[in-house]
Amino acid sequence: MALYLIGDLQGCDAPFRRLLRKIDFSPSRDTLVLLGDLVNRGPDSLSVLRHVQGYGASALSLLGNHDLHLLGVAHGARKAGRKDTLGELLAAADAEALLDWLRNQHMALHMRIGAGDLLMVHAGVLPQWTVGDTLVLASELESVLRGPALGEFLMSMYGNEPARWSDTLTGSARLRAIVNALTRMRFCTADGVMEFEAKDSAATAPEGYMPWFDVPGRKTANATVAFGHWSTLGWLSRPDLLSTDTGCVWGGCLSAVRIGATLDERELIQVECEQAQKPGK
Repeated sequence: MALYLIGDLQGCDAPFRRLLRKIDFSPSRDTLVLLGDLVNRGPDSLSVLRHVQGYGASALSLLGNHDLHLLGVAHGARKAGRKDTLGELLAAADAEALLDWLRNQHMALHMRIGAGDLLMVHAGVLPQWTVGDTLVLASELESVLRGPALGEFLMSMYGNEPARWSDTLTGSARLRAIVNALTRMRFCTADGVMEFEAKDSAATAPEGYMPWFDVPGRKTANATVAFGHWSTLGWLSRPDLLSTDTGCVWGGCLSAVRIGATLDERELIQVECEQAQKPGK
C-alpha cells in the first residue's frame, strides 16, 4: 500500500495516465491525493474528471482555484476566460454528475504519518492558522459548497478583499478570505495580509511580502504542508513543506511524491508533459 501526492493536473490526462503507469498505481492497494486544479488550461479536463471519479475512494481530491472557477462558470457566476478550456466538459452529457462530484471534494486534508502531521491544501495556509484551524475553516467552506447555498456563494466568491484574516469575519467576506488563502495565496506579510498579483518565484516577493511558508512563527511549521498551485516555485522538499506543481500544463513535468512510513521517507516520481499553453496573459 502506498500514498502518492500529485500536483496540478490542469486537464492534462495523458501525462496523468503515464505517471500512474510509472508508479504502478493500483486503486485496490494505493491511495492518490490530488492537490487541486484538476481542470482547465489543458486539453482534457473532461477525461481527467471522469478518470479520477472512476477511482472512487482510492483518489482524494482537493479543490483548487481552477476547479472552483469551473463551478463558477457552470453556475453563471463568471464568464469563461480566454485561456479556459472548459467547453467540452460543460457540454458533456455527464457534466451535471461530474460537477456534483467536484463540489463534494475537499478544501484541506490531514493525515497522521508516523509521528508527523501531513496537512494538504491547494495553495497555502495563513500564518496565524494552526492545523486544526485550517481543517475547521476548510470544513466550513466545504459545507457551503455541498449545500443549497452553492450558487449564492459562487456569486460572491471572486475578489481580493478582505486581504487579512480575522476570526470576526462573517458571511461572504469570511468565506472569500478562506477560499483565497487555501486556493490562491502565494505571498503574504508577516501578519498575514495576502497578496494575489505576484506569480513569479519565491525570490521575487513584492516589497513587504514573503512566501506564506517562510513567515516567522507560522503556526503550521511543526507539520508538513503539501501544496500545488505555484508552478514558478516548482518542486520544493523541506521537513515542513512539499511543493508539487511542476508546470505540467506549461510543458514542465507532472510530479508525484510517494510518502513512506514517515514524512521523511519521500520519493519524487515525474513524467515529462506536452506543452498545452504558454505562460503569460
